[in-house]
This record gives sequence, C-alpha cells and structure tokens, in this order.
Amino acid sequence: MSNMATENAASQRIASLLDAGSFVEIGGGVTARATDFNMQKTETPGDGVITGYGVIDGNLVYVYSQDASVLGGSIGEMHAKKIAALYDMAMKMGAPVIGLVDCAGIRLQEATDALDGFGKLYLKQSMASGVIPQITAIFGNCGGGLAVIPALTDFTFMETEHAKLFVNSPNAIPGNTVQKCNTASAKFQSSEAGLVDETGTEEEILAKIRALICMLPCNNEEDVSYEECTDDLNRLCEGIENAAEDTAVALSSISDNGVFFEVKKDYAKDMVTGFIRLNGMTVGAVANRSKVYNEDAEVTAEFDGSLTAAGAGKAADFVRFCDAFNIPVLTLTNVTGFDASTCGEKALAAQTAKLIYAFTDATVPKVNVIIGKAYGSAYVAMNSKSIGADMVYAWPNAEIGMMDADLAAKIMYADSDMQTQREKAAEYRALQSSPASAAGHGYVDAVISPADTRKYIIGAFEMLFTKREDRPAKKHGTV
Repeated sequence: MSNMATENAASQRIASLLDAGSFVEIGGGVTARATDFNMQKTETPGDGVITGYGVIDGNLVYVYSQDASVLGGSIGEMHAKKIAALYDMAMKMGAPVIGLVDCAGIRLQEATDALDGFGKLYLKQSMASGVIPQITAIFGNCGGGLAVIPALTDFTFMETEHAKLFVNSPNAIPGNTVQKCNTASAKFQSSEAGLVDETGTEEEILAKIRALICMLPCNNEEDVSYEECTDDLNRLCEGIENAAEDTAVALSSISDNGVFFEVKKDYAKDMVTGFIRLNGMTVGAVANRSKVYNEDAEVTAEFDGSLTAAGAGKAADFVRFCDAFNIPVLTLTNVTGFDASTCGEKALAAQTAKLIYAFTDATVPKVNVIIGKAYGSAYVAMNSKSIGADMVYAWPNAEIGMMDADLAAKIMYADSDMQTQREKAAEYRALQSSPASAAGHGYVDAVISPADTRKYIIGAFEMLFTKREDRPAKKHGTV
C-alpha cells in the first residue's frame, strides 16, 4: 500500500518496478531542516527522495527514488539520512537496495551537512557491499560525487536519452566539449568506462531490474534465487560448437530454457559475463569471445581471441561478486594468449593478476569447459585446474598448451626444413596440445562431446553443491 501523495516521475518509477500495490513508503513526512538562504520558505516534500520497501515477484526489496521536482532532486542532509536509514533497514532484513537516481547533485544551500550526507551514504554502501545486492538505475543527472554511488553498487543501468553520468561534466574536461566526446552519455559510460551494465528506455531498465532481482540471492547468507527447472537436465546442446566464437550464444544454449542475463554487455566485448540457470540454480558465467553476432546472425564485432586488460578486469569484478554471494562460477575458455598493444600493456599484467586472484580466492564451486584454444598463461588465468577449478572439461577439438603447435615447431626446429617442421608440429600437437594429453596429466577431468556440455556441467555443479573450502587466515588480500 503506497503512501505517496503525488504521482510524479519518481513515484511512477517505483510503481512500475514493484509488484502492483506492494510499495510502502517510509519517511514521507520528512522535509529539509536547513534555514540558510531562505530555505525555510521552500517546500521540500520528502526532501527530494521517496524511500520505502516492496516486493518484486514476491522478493522483498528496498527502494529509493529521487524526485527531481524538489530542488532538482539534490542531496541535502535529510535526503541523505533517509537513504542511509533505508540501508540500515535493508541490512537488518537482508534484502537488496535499488536506487533510482535523478539528481542535480549536492545541495549548495546545505554544503557541509550535504557533504556529510554523501560520506554517510558512501559508508553505508561500503558496509553493505558483499552483504546485500545493490542496484542503481540512472534516469536523469548523476554527477560529481554522486557518480561514486553507482560505482559502489553491484549493477548499474542507465536510460539512453536523458541520463547523464559523470564526475566532471564533458565541457569541464580540458580540451573536450560535449559535442567532441559526450563522456556523460550512456553510450560512453557503458562501452568505454564500463561502469554501466545495460542501457535502454525507462521501461526496459525497470523490466531488466525485475529480471535481475529474481536471479540474485537476497543476501550473502540466504538464497531465494532458485526456481523450478522445466528444462530437460540431459538436453543435448546440438550445434553448440558453432557458437564457440560467440559464447553469449553458447551460454544461452546451455542454460535452462535459454535464459542468459548478460552484464556489462557493451564493455570489453571479448569477455562475456552474466547469469544463467542450471537445474533452476543461478550460475555466474565468464567466457572468452572472438565474435559478436546480432539477432540476424551478422558479425557486429570481431576479436583476435587474446585476453585483454579490460576483459580480465571485467571478469575479475564479476567473479568477486559471485563469490561474495555464493553463486557458482562457470567458465568457457577459448583464449590464444595475451593482447599485444601499447594501450593494453599499461594494465594487462595488473588486470590479469586481479583475474587470477579472483578465481583463486573464490571458494564457490568452479567449473571450466575448454571449448577451443587454451594457450599460455592467459589460459592459466581463465579458471584452470592450476588455480583452483574444481572440474575441468574439454571439447575434443580443444588445444591446450603453450602456443599453437605449428609455431612451437618452428621455434624448436628453426633450422629444419618445412617437412620436418610439419612432422614435429603434428607430434607436438599430439604430445603437448591435445585434450587427451592434458587429461593424461590430470589438467582436464574429462573430454566431452560439445552436445553433452549442459549435462556434464549440471552434474558437476550438483556434485559440488556442498563444497567447503578454507583459505589462509588473513584480514584480506592486497591484489
């Protein structure tokens, strides 16, 4: 039952997001306390933010929605206190927080009180991180210090046409203008900055949040993300080998009823991250990708199969989220080595280290399927048996080793003729690069038919359901 007095954009968003009639407002009578600059003469209903709770498909969630009709939705002392109080309640109940942002920024008339409010919000979000899922959706302005709010949450959505997300506005960046590069746009923040998981219309975003909430645990101790599986557990994934290049398609093929919720879809497209369902259970998926196909089966992007700094960082953040919320992790590995570029070199070692650390530190069930090439240290970083994968499968065409067999033969037999090099390449392929060889050394648990992938993965996660694994006693790692 809603207590919202006015039907404005902020309240309409809440009504569209939640199950009909389920919203209960908290703090609807709160107004600003500031009196400087004749603030007492300004009406501030709710102090510019609607806060409360409701349900999404029966799942309890806490929501705040900023009201741009009240001082531009700017954050003042009481505005921040309302959101902070909402976080306190969400933490007690163990339920997600969803923030619907439409804000002019910090309220200048309440400078230090508003700054303290920002700090309190940062504190609450930091404390809640890894305890309850946090989701932000941006429908208007989200600038300056407020841009940190979505960065502190787990998932961020952004309206395509009117939303702006920035620390510094495009025109405030030396040498830049909004016409030259709109750094505040949904396109830039999703594809270049990688801060936004998905963009779309207001209706599309609210629908996506509803779908995501139904796939996520409500907190880090209780899990209501299961649903009854109506798909055949032994269903064959016919033709899945044809999707080895675009693993978003492959993951949909593996998942119950084709469900795949991709996150950070437009950023570092050479790495796929998202959620699938296996026997009704939510599983986090990470996969290398060399081609992106659209709905008309046309190639819209192409990559060389290498591990990039952006892709490694994207995957590392995702694995850390999954581990925090006890979500099992599946990887589809098809990587030829490391990205070779001046730009990538600046961060490649550091981001690869973060990826290795994320996989190694994760105690959730971890399953890896090698679907193509698995070369060098880049393969080791992709959830290999060496860094802690519980089960590793490989398709028969997989190539596992240091590098391509032909190249290895050319290096080892540089002074030999072509015929010798070809013979040695074939020998190297059989002895060092084949999945049978990797299985023989214990690095692959089974070589499986691509069509049987779903069956084997479900079986592995069922077996790993009761996994318990300790880590060395320490405050936290430093990678």
